[in-house]
Amino acid sequence: MKLDRYDRKILQQLQREGRITNQELAERVGLSPAPCLRRVRSLEEQGIINGYQAILDAKKLGLSLMALLQISMDRHTPERFENFDAKIRELPEVLECLLITGHDADYMLKVIVKDMESYQELLLNKITRIKGVSGVHSSFVMRQVVSTTNVPVEIS
Repeated sequence: MKLDRYDRKILQQLQREGRITNQELAERVGLSPAPCLRRVRSLEEQGIINGYQAILDAKKLGLSLMALLQISMDRHTPERFENFDAKIRELPEVLECLLITGHDADYMLKVIVKDMESYQELLLNKITRIKGVSGVHSSFVMRQVVSTTNVPVEIS
């Protein structure tokens, strides 16, 4: 996919401010409104823009405990991984789930919960009950230094 500088500028602006009007977006990227809207629609149709969402303040919602979990599986079979993937997608506390290499673990999860009691409930009654989970190593986040959903978009 070949993106020109206008496409990249549009992507940068929309990542920063997804609710921007087309008129304002067009002004910021140096296009008139009609071509700007055509480009946005094209980026959506091509799947480069997958959607728009609100970014919430977890602490204001009472979710103050974030943890990173390394999950080990007992067997490395497609069925085990498919089952784990399906079960983990059902848990709203899971912000990210990554299949990883280079560690003793198979998965890395980023989870957020209200408190330690809620974490214990998630871990003992949900995650460790998924068939195939053989080990969990938890690390608790003390401070979030960087948090972004923005993907780097270079402008030449």
